[in-house]
Amino acid sequence: MSEADAVTESNVAERMGFKDGDLIQEFGYDDDVDFDLREDLEDLVGGELLTEDDHDVVDGVILWWRADDGDLVDALVDSLTTLDDGGVVWVLTPKSGRAGYVPPADIEEAAPTAGLHVTTSPGVCQDWAATRLVSRRKK
Repeated sequence: MSEADAVTESNVAERMGFKDGDLIQEFGYDDDVDFDLREDLEDLVGGELLTEDDHDVVDGVILWWRADDGDLVDALVDSLTTLDDGGVVWVLTPKSGRAGYVPPADIEEAAPTAGLHVTTSPGVCQDWAATRLVSRRKK
């Protein structure tokens, strides 16, 4: 890997808002996830991503989601169980044209029901679209 590639990759993980020492819980892991992105995240935070079975309070969640994975609202609610106040949920879905593609409207529809709202959808990797969700502010 070239130095420029390494800088670009670490910037992706940083652009997602994570920093050294953060705990990130991962849901929906399978053999089709972007392993480079996972490695970048682990390098940035200085440790492995936590699994669905971990119960630590986390700073962020990575949810790999495909069209046939079930009910997105349920998955989002489950992902909030250990999320710290102010934490973020990143929903990663296969990009258009890939098996398991999820239209962005599905995420925009599911998020409010789970108590979240969409903030950004930056490019983070070649085959997966990313959508950043945060808790709605209480009035």
